[in-house]
Amino acid sequence: MGVTRPDAVPELAGRLADFLAAGRHGQMGWMAERTHWRGDPAALWPEARSVVMLAEAYTPDHDPLAVLSRPDLAAVSVYAQGKDYHDIVKKRLKRLGRWLIDQHGGQIKVFVDTAPVMEKPLAQAAGLGWQGKHTNLLSRELGSWFFLGAIFTTLDLPPDAAEPEHCGSCRACLDICPTRAFPAPFQLDARRCISYLTIEHKGPVDEELRELMGNRIYGCDDCLAVCPWNKFAQEAHEMRYRGVIDAPPLAELAMLDDAGFRERFSGSPIKRIGRDRFVRNVLYAIGNSGLAALRGVAQGLAGDADPAVADAARWAAMRLEARL
Repeated sequence: MGVTRPDAVPELAGRLADFLAAGRHGQMGWMAERTHWRGDPAALWPEARSVVMLAEAYTPDHDPLAVLSRPDLAAVSVYAQGKDYHDIVKKRLKRLGRWLIDQHGGQIKVFVDTAPVMEKPLAQAAGLGWQGKHTNLLSRELGSWFFLGAIFTTLDLPPDAAEPEHCGSCRACLDICPTRAFPAPFQLDARRCISYLTIEHKGPVDEELRELMGNRIYGCDDCLAVCPWNKFAQEAHEMRYRGVIDAPPLAELAMLDDAGFRERFSGSPIKRIGRDRFVRNVLYAIGNSGLAALRGVAQGLAGDADPAVADAARWAAMRLEARL
């Protein structure tokens, strides 16, 4: 944990404005909304005097890149392989917040991706880590694999020192990106990011990009997994972050209807993208698999009611036709 002031990152508004002006947020219209709050945490709750930033490790117990060499299986981002972290982290924040009030008074508000809060810059200001060249937060104690939560409080707590950047000349995260989503170090174009494409992007994905997605059907961990700072990553103690979904067969996932999808991913963050976007992603992976045996699976969805699913199915079937 670390403590910072709500106004500790005055450059936020300008950085956000540049990002939005370049259109790098893609279809995430919510990023352009309430920018007066997103760009100035002090405006979100003017009574707040301190922000307590907390990190919780979800470090994988396996090599998350190994599944990329298995074209018949689905690659799911490590953070989404267990129960939804929003629910787990928020309950812990509330519990800690109640303790803080009982001990010292004041008021609190807790946030886990539930408000226009720029968690990563605030976490860096609180000394938890720094935003690396891939724009994610890194830590010398936690590596890459941790969730962030914020407690805004009216208590005037002593702030911690901000963490400087420790990336040096390393380019591992930039060079491994399959879609070249980083225009420059410390800059991200979400429109080319596989995490954005599989989770946020509605409708068909450009063919140039879908060919580069491989078997990644929900999120992407490449830039996190390759970071050398992970040699210091701490073991995750919360077992609920694991085991709901690991690397299931693509053919099995493609057959899910809406009810089956909801049942399969109950309590998982995957549930929020809905069956149609999920199966669209699975079909892109099938098209990239090079496995002729999966062509029939794709053909069976060519008449799907969702246009993006049907388009993905036809594309996948055509890609695999040469394999027969």
